[in-house]
Amino acid sequence: MVTTPLRPRPTLRRLTPGDRGSFLQAVARSRALHHPWAYPPDTPDAFDAYIKFHPARHTLAVVVDHEEPLVGVYALSQIHHGSFRNAYLGYYAFVPHAGNGYMREAMTLVFRYAFGELRLHRLQANVQPGNERSLELLRATGWREEGYARRYLKIGGRWRDHVLFAILAEDVHASVPGRRPVYDRRRPGTRPSDAAQPPDG
Repeated sequence: MVTTPLRPRPTLRRLTPGDRGSFLQAVARSRALHHPWAYPPDTPDAFDAYIKFHPARHTLAVVVDHEEPLVGVYALSQIHHGSFRNAYLGYYAFVPHAGNGYMREAMTLVFRYAFGELRLHRLQANVQPGNERSLELLRATGWREEGYARRYLKIGGRWRDHVLFAILAEDVHASVPGRRPVYDRRRPGTRPSDAAQPPDG
């Protein structure tokens, strides 16, 4: 009897200085996929600045257990606590993993991290209207369209329109099963929550 190998499952962990080489290689081979939608850091200095500790930004790698571990990145930025409890989510996949479902599966882990460990209430994501892959990812994972912003962000030297999406903790509370860790336990010190602890309250 022939058995099919189990598909590896993605986890999240902090992007670290040790990822610099593989990250920059992944960005270089994914340029056609990313542009004009996203412009990830593509130099050593830009990468170092990207992952530098900041309490309002957590940069998370999506990884799987095979030879090329960097599937993509989810980045939470402008993290607010207090009465707002909100963050903005940016993301991109890397070739050859784009389109294989890992980013969609990892979105559940992003929810668990943002609404569980960070105790946020709301996430927002803004996507250019022509970016069909990103729009499909949000719609397939329960995000709701909330508006359209003209010339919202300057990307690649041009002001670009964006479709505005959001999702709330109560939107996903019942759809995030289990207690599987959101981080790669084989690499101590790389848990997303190691980046910064959310304040009390």
